[in-house]
Formats: sequence, C-alpha cells, structure tokens
Amino acid sequence: MTVYGNYSGWNYSPLTQITRKNVDRLVPVWAFPTGFSEPPLTTGLLAPPLVVDGVLFIEGMQNNVYAVDAATGRWIWTYRYKFPKRFSENRGARGVAYGDGKIYMGTQDNHLVAIDARTGQEVWNVHEEDSAVCECNISAAPLFVKDEVIAGAAGSGFGRMRGWINAYDAETGSRRWHFSTVVADKGQDISQLGGGGVWDTGTYDPETNLTYWGIGDPSPTMAGEGRPGNNLYTASVVALDAGSGELKWYFQETPHDLYDYDSQSGPIILDLTIDGTKRKVLLHSSKNGFAYLLDRETGKFLHAFPWGVTPTWTKGIDADGKPIDMVDPKQMTGGSICPALGIGAQGVNYFAYSPRTGFWYATDYDLCNFYKEGHRQSGVNPSSAPNIGAFNPATGHKEWTFKTNFLNLSSPLVTGGELLFAGDVEGNAFALDARTGEKLWSFSTGSRISSPPISFEVGGRQFIAISTGGGTIGENTVPRLFPESKGHLPEPAATLFVFALPVKGK
Repeated sequence: MTVYGNYSGWNYSPLTQITRKNVDRLVPVWAFPTGFSEPPLTTGLLAPPLVVDGVLFIEGMQNNVYAVDAATGRWIWTYRYKFPKRFSENRGARGVAYGDGKIYMGTQDNHLVAIDARTGQEVWNVHEEDSAVCECNISAAPLFVKDEVIAGAAGSGFGRMRGWINAYDAETGSRRWHFSTVVADKGQDISQLGGGGVWDTGTYDPETNLTYWGIGDPSPTMAGEGRPGNNLYTASVVALDAGSGELKWYFQETPHDLYDYDSQSGPIILDLTIDGTKRKVLLHSSKNGFAYLLDRETGKFLHAFPWGVTPTWTKGIDADGKPIDMVDPKQMTGGSICPALGIGAQGVNYFAYSPRTGFWYATDYDLCNFYKEGHRQSGVNPSSAPNIGAFNPATGHKEWTFKTNFLNLSSPLVTGGELLFAGDVEGNAFALDARTGEKLWSFSTGSRISSPPISFEVGGRQFIAISTGGGTIGENTVPRLFPESKGHLPEPAATLFVFALPVKGK
C-alpha cells in the first residue's frame, strides 16, 4: 500500500459516502497529536496517514510511527526511532508504506526500517550512507512492490549528495539493486557531480513491471560551471525495471538545469484517448511549469502544456519535448523568468487525478523572478495569483481555477464523491467541487497545513484525515513573498485531524 492510494499515483479515493450535497455537514470526530520535535529536527507534521484493516499508521517528524484505531483514534502502539548525534540537514518525514504485514519507513539519517504492523516491533533496520557525509536522507515514503521495498535519497542541490534509488528485500532488508541518478559524461569526473535527489515516491505499472521516478536538480544548483552537458539523469523522469533496477528509458525535462527546476513529483499512470487513439501514458509535472505526456512503455514524448504561470525561461517545447532557447539567468538585465528560480511552479507536493471527472488537479505557486538593472527579485505574477487548477490531461485545457491567498503546500486529494480536499498555510482544511472548483466546506484546524489529506472507510463510515502543523521550507517563503500574511499564519503543531459525517440520531 502506497501514499497515493494506488500504484498509479492518482491520490484518489473511490469512496462516495461524502458528496457535494452533504460535505457541508462534515465534522471533526477525533484528533491525534504526534508531539513536538526537538532541534535539530523540524517541527510539524507532513506525513499523510496510511490505513490498513481498520488501523491507522502515522509517521511523526521524529520518525516515530504511531498505530491507532482508525475509527476512534484510540492509541495501539508507538515505535520510537533513535537518532544519532549527527546527521545532515533534515527535510521532514513524509510517509510510510505497507506490505507483507510490515510498515516501511525511510529516516532523516538515511536508514530504511521495517516495523511489525501488529506489534510495533522493529523487524530490520538498514543504514545506507552517513547522512552527515552525503548530506542526504530518505524523506519520502518508500514504495512496496511484490516482495521488495524501493526508496530514494533526497538532498539539497547545494550540497555533496548524489542521488540514488535502491530496492531492498522486504523480508530481510538486504539490498537487491541500486540505480544512481547522477552519471558522468565521457571524460567527466563523477566525484565533481551531484544532485539528483528523490523527493517524492515513485509509481508502478504491474503490466510492464516498470517503476517510474521523478529526479531532482543537479548540483551545484543554479550554477552551470563545472558541470557541462545535460547532467543526466537530473531534472528527468526515469523508468526502471522493478525486478532488476535496469534503466528502460528516461526523459529529461530541463537539460543542464540552471533554475532549480526539479522533476521530483511522482509520475501519474493513465490510459487516455489522444487524437482519437487510446494511449498508455505517463503524466508528469515539473517545477519548470510544464506538464508532460509520455508514452509510458517507451518514454516517447507526446505533448506538453503549461499548467500554471506561463513559463518564460524558454520560448516553448519542440516536437521532441526539448526546451527552445533556454534563458541564461546570469545574462538577465530586465524582464522576468517564470517560474521563479529556486522555487519553481511547485514544491514537494504531488497532484491528483479522478477517473470520474477525467480531470488532473494541480496546485501552482504562480511566482516569477523580476529583473531590473541586473538585480533579481521574487514575487507573485501580477496578472494572476497562486491557485488550484483542474485540467483535461489529454489536451491541457484548464477546466477551472480556485484562487488561494498564499502558496499551496498541501497536495490535493480527489474522491469518488466528486470532491477535492486540501489544506492551506492559514490552517484551513477545505473541500471543493471537483467539477467546478466551488468551495463547499472548510474547517479551521488552528495550525498550518502542508500535507495531503486521505480518505478511508471503517465499519461503513467514510472518514477524511489531514495532518496539520506544517514543516516545509516553503512555509518560510510565504511571509517574504506575501507581507500581508504576517500575523495570519498560525504556529507549527503536530496533530492529525479526522472528519466524518455525523452519525444518524446524534
């Protein structure tokens, strides 16, 4: 079981009890605090919960894992992780996976851990690299496939890390295969190259036995000197054989990235009719502001479309999917670059797809860099604002837009009841009509939200759960870009809120 609800990365729940007609009756039914983190750990709660057979599992920012009764919030067990005295800059804890009776978790000091889901006892613990040396960690939820667990290393593009994706035996923790996300061109010294972090969980196609992963930017970030060439496989999507780790194909979205335009989000697996022909495709969004449709068996480029602010870092995308006349930021004396350098069109949030509406749902920061006499400033695109949008993925047509006050750091969830659930940094959990974008419900949780909601069912009752407390780097950006947000952003916390419709007669 994976964070997206399925291997295809849809972030979709087929549950239909909560609908557009009754969502306004949604009320909180229980809450569970996961505790504050001690420095140098980040405070907050980023991980979505995972529900298996009526038990809810939630990972705190300390890499502790809690098991609670999913219907009542009653505590069952706690697994407490022991941190070393030193580790690299942490990037949060963003979820767990389930399979073969075990919970699997990556840690901020670069361990992969298996926990008995029934008892909370540690089954195995594998240490990959010293996080203080590689400046990397495993922050995203692992991916459980058949009898193996797949995980990737994330890290800052300013550091020494070189990314990787590894597969481990689910029973023993022994490594089965290794894939390096950074390779050297002929004549290059690999020790001088870095980056390629894996920030989001990959997806998996059982028909082809391929697993798909988005890869981050090269290092040093936004500085092309010393790393000539395209810097594979950074800013790319890669397709790997799940059994061997063999690279089947790759597609690079931003060659020789000068902008910090990671391609980190989890690729979405779809079957779409394009120009009258049904195709097996991969839909993938990049921080560069474009969404790409690829043939998921071959990696062949089909088409791309802008999904937020109009990208100005390139004049467009050619017939092969390559950017045309990329702008060199160091040569800019006036004008703008959109999306903004170092921020891009999105953070580590991922997006959703509904088979009922046929829409793809994405959040956009809508930020640009504005240059005047060679000086660069970041700001909101004056012609629009941060928003959540619904798109026809086959054509790129935007169906509706929901404007938000500040950056959207919560990944959206879409349900069979044709609702889109999300949260904002002001602490509001809310629901939109998935067909129109109309706001139908909201609840103030009292703390910033940067996590994806989930929906689950226990005893015939549908629940909506959302982690609150924040914990992303993007939250620090909000007051700088939006001065009006000062005094409107609640303090960090670490509480899971669970909602449901009232029980009849109560």
